[in-house]
Amino acid sequence: MEIRPARPEELPALQAIEVASGEPFREFGMPDIADDDPMPLDALRHLHVWVAAHPQPIAWVAVEPVDGYAHVEQISVDPAFARRGIGAALLDHVERWATARGLHGLTLTTFRDIPWNGPYYERLGFREVTALTPGLERIMNAEAERGLDRADRVCLRRVPGTGV
Repeated sequence: MEIRPARPEELPALQAIEVASGEPFREFGMPDIADDDPMPLDALRHLHVWVAAHPQPIAWVAVEPVDGYAHVEQISVDPAFARRGIGAALLDHVERWATARGLHGLTLTTFRDIPWNGPYYERLGFREVTALTPGLERIMNAEAERGLDRADRVCLRRVPGTGV
């Protein structure tokens, strides 16, 4: 498996991976999340996007700097390749990228209690952000405007070498 920047012609395939990776939400009783539209191509073009390729993309992560951290906007793994450490490898890659650019670590927002969301990221060293920065507050507000209940969401941070 190779982790590399996404190529422009691969972006539509990344949307398909995102749609497929949302299917477990349907089984968890969240069909509205499973049916959510994938990230628009225009948004993907303006983010830092890496793929895990084998040899075609099987997973991807999209990131943008927010308040001194690399904020993970989306990470998706093709369900056929799930539970193999690919998502963790992508996050480790983003952390190295962030560190090389002087960013403090990673942030992301996710569902607090979904096993493959909040608890998964906590196992990878992410911890809850209790005082949101202005950028993270904007992200949480935008999610709420899209219909995501803030009570179900959590903002997490991972700082290299500290686990917080």
